[in-house]
Amino acid sequence: MPPIKILSAAQIRTLDQQTISLEPISSYDLMERASRTFVQQYQKEHTDLDQQILIVCGPGNNGGDGLAIARMLYEASYEVSVLVINLEKSSEDQQANLKRLHKKRGVPIQTLSEGEKLPDLANIEVIIDGLFGSGLNRPISSYWGQLITHLNESPARRVAIDIPSGLFADSSSGGIIFKADRTYTFQLPKLSFFAPENAPYTGRWTVLDIQLHQQAMAAQTTAYSYFPIQAATGFLKRRGRFDHKGTFGHSLIIAGSYGKVGAAILSARAALRAGCGLVTTYLPVCGYEIMQIAFPEAMVLTDPHQEVFTTPPDLGAYAAIGVGPGLGTNSLTQAALLSLLKKASQPLILDADALNILGEHPDWQTLIPKNSILTPHPKEFSRLFGQTANSFSRWERLQEKAQQLQCYILLKGGNTAIATPEGHMFFLTVGNPGMGTAGAGDVLTGIICGLLAQGYTSEKAALLGACLHGLAGDLAAADQQMESIIAEDIIQYLGKAFAKLRNSTKIKSDFVFHNS
Repeated sequence: MPPIKILSAAQIRTLDQQTISLEPISSYDLMERASRTFVQQYQKEHTDLDQQILIVCGPGNNGGDGLAIARMLYEASYEVSVLVINLEKSSEDQQANLKRLHKKRGVPIQTLSEGEKLPDLANIEVIIDGLFGSGLNRPISSYWGQLITHLNESPARRVAIDIPSGLFADSSSGGIIFKADRTYTFQLPKLSFFAPENAPYTGRWTVLDIQLHQQAMAAQTTAYSYFPIQAATGFLKRRGRFDHKGTFGHSLIIAGSYGKVGAAILSARAALRAGCGLVTTYLPVCGYEIMQIAFPEAMVLTDPHQEVFTTPPDLGAYAAIGVGPGLGTNSLTQAALLSLLKKASQPLILDADALNILGEHPDWQTLIPKNSILTPHPKEFSRLFGQTANSFSRWERLQEKAQQLQCYILLKGGNTAIATPEGHMFFLTVGNPGMGTAGAGDVLTGIICGLLAQGYTSEKAALLGACLHGLAGDLAAADQQMESIIAEDIIQYLGKAFAKLRNSTKIKSDFVFHNS
């Protein structure tokens, strides 16, 4: 599965029209196809035919989808009722579907006009939202906002068709937004689905293939892509029988300080588990015996200082260099990082305190070698590049800085965002909240460093590293629950992550494809 384009709402509307003209197919029949795809997936996940379902439909095509879905669910023996809001002139396809639904005398249909008493939801067990689709261009407030609030306050399970009402597809949202537990979106994910602040509205989302025109879709250009972990399968290098440790690269981990040598151990161990042939750790003297005992597979060089990093080693022997975990921000360490930036010709993986130091000295950022990989979490990102108002402005800053610095910037979080020097951005959803634990970021640094040492490009090392890290965390959580995950578990499951990635057909996807 290749990366999936993330298009704007305007581009999706264009794609709909191109599908209608090029397939060719009527807009009504395209709506039927989308609605049937929705219902097929709904039936797989909701087998209780006795649940009371209320489908709330607006005047546009999102409401038309809702009306078609109501008819199809009724024909499949579900208990369905419909609420149609009387807001403005309805679309032709919405009117056609409403007329067709009226012929199904077993489906109660209620119309709601502005100012009328809000509907009684006492016996409703599922609410399907078809009020306002991705074409919405202003926040919802006043009476219709009250209606959505009323729906949100119901204990019923809430499902959104394509996009929760009130949520903008490709910009920051305001006003009242439908809070879906489950969103079934059509053809491609919406950019807004990747923003952490929108998680309470989208719930778990799945993309349903409604067979929009493939050539028209290929012609659309965008800076944004969703990167499913299956897309990394083709990155994996094959190993030859006569390959050896020298073939798989030598990585250097500059990490650790007094009381934080564990960060260096985690990074070094992750680098070897990610497949590099050799790893050398560069530590203050206090870390020498700890590393030799805790991780004998690693070689150790020591800084002249007893407790902190003060002097970079010779860098010529290393294919990849990871720096930052547990490093501290001592003034001597800051000077040493500056010296490292000036000496290094190979890409660096910069994390943790290396990023915090760069945040204190923004003028040093221009010294970062090209194609380096920065791995900040949101707070580190703010220290590096300044505060932003929301995810959309943060992503713009992320793209801007990746292009300016000619580096890859991996913004960690519930959804990972990776910006490239060319201005492209990839989003990944692999991983789980159990990975929010001390040392997990140090492990990611080591994985990426180990991959880079093996000859993966910076882009592939960042993408594959994020996939392996998240997948290992998911496998660990499946075996021992999120609450009990520690960073070492992520390392221990890396082998299984490689195996699962090679057999990617067994990986659960956020996409459902219905082939005609």
